[in-house]
Amino acid sequence: MSQEKWAALALESFDSVVASIPGFRSRDGQRRMADQVARTFAQTQLGKIEEGAPEPKKSIAVVQAGTGVGKSLAYSVPAISTALARGTRVLISTATVALQEQLVNKDLPALAQKMPVPFKFALAKGRGRFVCKLKLERLSSTGEHSEEADDLFAEEEAAQRKARPPAEKEARMQFYASMADALATGEWDGDRDSLKTPPEPEAWSPVAAEGSSCTGKHCPVFSSCTYYERRKDMVAAQVIVANHDLLLSSLGARLLPELDNCLLVLDEAHHLPQTALSQFACEMDLSRLQWIDKLTSRALRVGQLMEVEDIAELPGHSAGLRQHLTDLARLVMEIYGDALKGQKDSWGPARVRAPRGVLPEPLINPLAQVMHHASGFLDALRAISKALRAEIKDKPEEAQRLSALYAQVGTLAPRLESVHDTAQLLSQQPEMQADGSAQVPNAKWFTLEIDGDYIVVKAHASPILPGATLRHHLWSQVRGAVLTSATLTSCGGFDFFLREAGLHGDASVQTLEVASPFDYAAQGTLVAHQTQADPREAQAFTAEMVDALLNDLALVQAGALVLFTSREQMRQAVDALPSHMRSYVLVQNAMPRTMLLADHRSRVESGLPSIIFGMQSFGEGLDLPGALCESLFITKLPFAPPDDPVGESRAEWLRTSGRNPFNELVVPATAIRLAQWVGRAIRTEEDQAHVYCYDKRLVATSYGAQLLKGLPPFTLAKRAA
Repeated sequence: MSQEKWAALALESFDSVVASIPGFRSRDGQRRMADQVARTFAQTQLGKIEEGAPEPKKSIAVVQAGTGVGKSLAYSVPAISTALARGTRVLISTATVALQEQLVNKDLPALAQKMPVPFKFALAKGRGRFVCKLKLERLSSTGEHSEEADDLFAEEEAAQRKARPPAEKEARMQFYASMADALATGEWDGDRDSLKTPPEPEAWSPVAAEGSSCTGKHCPVFSSCTYYERRKDMVAAQVIVANHDLLLSSLGARLLPELDNCLLVLDEAHHLPQTALSQFACEMDLSRLQWIDKLTSRALRVGQLMEVEDIAELPGHSAGLRQHLTDLARLVMEIYGDALKGQKDSWGPARVRAPRGVLPEPLINPLAQVMHHASGFLDALRAISKALRAEIKDKPEEAQRLSALYAQVGTLAPRLESVHDTAQLLSQQPEMQADGSAQVPNAKWFTLEIDGDYIVVKAHASPILPGATLRHHLWSQVRGAVLTSATLTSCGGFDFFLREAGLHGDASVQTLEVASPFDYAAQGTLVAHQTQADPREAQAFTAEMVDALLNDLALVQAGALVLFTSREQMRQAVDALPSHMRSYVLVQNAMPRTMLLADHRSRVESGLPSIIFGMQSFGEGLDLPGALCESLFITKLPFAPPDDPVGESRAEWLRTSGRNPFNELVVPATAIRLAQWVGRAIRTEEDQAHVYCYDKRLVATSYGAQLLKGLPPFTLAKRAA
């Protein structure tokens, strides 16, 4: 079938599905987006390319679809139709659990009933979201207090566990026993997210399925493994829903469909650059090193049992690794100690950054030695792993014992990998860009915090350019993709997002902006309140802003959302609330999010006022239509925190290159974040809402005018203090 026929068939499928939905109103923008998706995926050249053949044709569309366009339907129908016609699969990646659940529990089941050709779909989750039956069996049968159980706990957790009161230990044991019973009786499917009460990370971690401690098909309970059972659903599915973290963390791991032979949709794509930076950042603990001794003793014992010759140098690598990590911790404190200790009253761990990504000379050799010994240690572990797998294959009757040995070594192996990767990033010297501009360093920083009896020093490193990271790791593999979100343009154009996402200047990329069908000028008003205090003078501004906010909140009669830029700012607003207002203000983190939103909905539906106080995470993904959010209050423009070490390093590099980080980085990023926040106000064509912003810079500065360009065209009302 030709590209034209694939595209035409996909659009026909879209029109057919739309026509079959009772009362559904056809939207011109939605069909334009569907047409772009259909043409993009029809043009993509998938599969293996013969040696000597021309480079395969790539096709990527970046589509901004305003609120109300119906982008899920616009991309899913043509993508699925094209995949079925071409005999391939669709991989949909989102940023939030809420959208994943909407797709898997609502959108795709409804679509499967309306598409002319049947298809199956599955939700992809990381291995760590599922229970390991072997680990759970060991904990629930040997007891949490046993020596054998210690193998399953991180070093810090094991120390805390021994100090727990007996009643708390007993409660934890009952928790593991109840999980084992529920799993055995079929009441629970082994998925962490389906537990009635989500466990705390420290309770879940010892029983989580992890690749480093898993023998796969050689495991004695492989046939009933919860993780691999879910994998079977994925193998049979034509549509797989994942998330950006899993997509990037599993590159090259064959967990998801191969990206050169599937159709990729990235929804909530504005999150992709930040996810990439987080995914490829590294850290290593320079203080708590007992795990090295534990891993060494286990590796030597298992290696000797398996008669692995490669373990001969393991004691030397272990001792060298421990010594040079200790040297690094001492040197970091000698060089940066005064600066770190001077921040002991700051929020979170004290932190100091290496300017321009250049480490002091005394740290270079210890880092090189750490990398050398970690690399040698990892080679020995790989040899042990290979020998264990071969032994399990040859002696299936001993699989239980051998799998336990594999887990003992594998549980701690990720720490060693993290040390190696962090040392490697820290050791990298900046490289010149192809155009000869200033060097691009990694961000490098050290932290100090107190954890019980420990003084914990950690080293951190991260790339600073998400675009370069994504080009290298992701786009080098992808053939066909659609990236979409309600907020991809910034200050009126796609350039910022394309640079951040690693797609700027790529000839295979096309962009499309589809406006929201809402009449924002008629449906909403943006009230720009201009305080006398400068927003950069935090104390004076917050005091004045809180007074104005409380006056406006007194007029709220239905649902409202107030978004803050700092915990301190929100705390002062809460403290200033009059007693009569406290009963209907719901504060983020005062209760679980789902409970808070349920309380909010219940109050509004009862005709009572309800006001949510929230921060960054409440500025995205919340769907509060109609009376649930008739008023939206933005206390201050959502600039990124000024002390983020990756952002600081990037701004420093831009300044060194003669560029302006505020105009090039800060303003465009803030524009996208602000557009997301404002997007909470109008969710349907019937909504009416007022948006209040108390930061006068929105209407009093040149960059404020740029930020306004990226917002919906509300009726603007300026208000002086």
